[in-house]
Amino acid sequence: MAETPPTKAEQPQSLWASLKESLHGSDQDFTEGPLGRAIFLLSVPMVLETVMESIFAVVDVFLVGRLGPDAVATVGLTESMLVLIYAVALGLSIGATAMVARRIGEKDPEQAARTAVQAIGLGVLLGVPLSLAGAFFARPLLALMGGSSWVLEHGVHYTQITLASMSSVVLLFLINAIFRGAGDAAIAMRVLWLANILNIILAPCFIFGWGPFPELGVTGAAVGTSLGRTLGVVYQLYRLSRGSGHLRVRREHLRLEPGTMLAMLRLSGLGMFQAFVSTTSWLVLARIVSSFGSTAIAGYTIAMRIILFALLPSWGLGNAAATLVGQSLGAKKPERGAQAVWTAARYNMIFLGSQGVLFIIFARPIIGLFTQDEASAAYGVQCLRIVSAGFLFYAFGMVLEQAFNGAGDTTTPTLINISCFWVVELPLAWVLAHTAGMGPTGAFLSVTISYGLLAMVSIVLFRRGRWKLRTV
Repeated sequence: MAETPPTKAEQPQSLWASLKESLHGSDQDFTEGPLGRAIFLLSVPMVLETVMESIFAVVDVFLVGRLGPDAVATVGLTESMLVLIYAVALGLSIGATAMVARRIGEKDPEQAARTAVQAIGLGVLLGVPLSLAGAFFARPLLALMGGSSWVLEHGVHYTQITLASMSSVVLLFLINAIFRGAGDAAIAMRVLWLANILNIILAPCFIFGWGPFPELGVTGAAVGTSLGRTLGVVYQLYRLSRGSGHLRVRREHLRLEPGTMLAMLRLSGLGMFQAFVSTTSWLVLARIVSSFGSTAIAGYTIAMRIILFALLPSWGLGNAAATLVGQSLGAKKPERGAQAVWTAARYNMIFLGSQGVLFIIFARPIIGLFTQDEASAAYGVQCLRIVSAGFLFYAFGMVLEQAFNGAGDTTTPTLINISCFWVVELPLAWVLAHTAGMGPTGAFLSVTISYGLLAMVSIVLFRRGRWKLRTV
């Protein structure tokens, strides 16, 4: 009897061949074949995608840092205020990834395409009103956040433009989550490549007035970033209609289905609140740090941008785990999903642990690349070292929370976030910073402690396995 030839997923490949396939886009069925290869093919473009997302933040703060601490503080305070927009974007992304991945795992690409349309519809309905409201209330929001007189006079236009364009951020996050759920991680990666290249080109032109562009100062950073993200969304819609990956949206899919939208909204509602809990913790932390002056918030902003540059690639591994969990549950293979999560978490531990050591050792020269102000740099070095000390804990916590979401279990990570951030982190930050007299150092320490607790709780709950019973 003739032997069955191995499938493409089972054939051994060199590392270089696998890397090329992951960057080009793989047509592999991720519910079959070796798990290590599946994680590699998904995580490489997802890691690069999240690196591109973090570059948005790093490029802006690098360029704006040349304008002084108040300009950096404007960027930091504005980013901290985007809690509602990011909560909407991340919440909808959680629901979209889980539902699209489950349909792909069930081998139902038609329903996956219809689900994608409903997600985009929800993104428009929720994102546009929030963007308009944020732009209208930009000045009072900056004042509420403790912005200096310079920030309120010169930085308000940066905030207005940034908030007005946040509907593009919602769609950028959301549509990339659709691609990831379908297993088309390479397309999501290319979207952010395009958006970042445009931002890197346009932002300095508008900030410093290069060539025919007007010199807009800190406002120019908002213009460049907003244009880059908006054009990224246009490219996303083009790729969805072209359908060169696992998912294609055709004209017959372009109708709203209230039942599907309500199901996604129920799933995403907790996801939005989950993201809201996490992002509001950064908002309150920024407010606590800002009470110690512009140099403190500038140093905190620079350090956190650098930390996000290290952490966001780890979300790539978490997103890969979420996709594999969703597709595995759709294919009735929950144990494959569990194995994928633990494997991704171990990879993340190696990656983040190495980053943490480098940040602790080289904190001062790294911070020095972004500011020449000694007082701001001192706060930035301290923040970078303290938060980086907890990177090994973050490695597991980030992957496990994404795995719960990929299974459609948004309740568990939401409760974990409430407990670790609102119950522990924020009161602890206030007590350490003000009552104990530690200043900004207390706020920095609260981040490391709360994320360590999050990792330990997530490990215990994931091992219980209740996520395997979720339906979406």
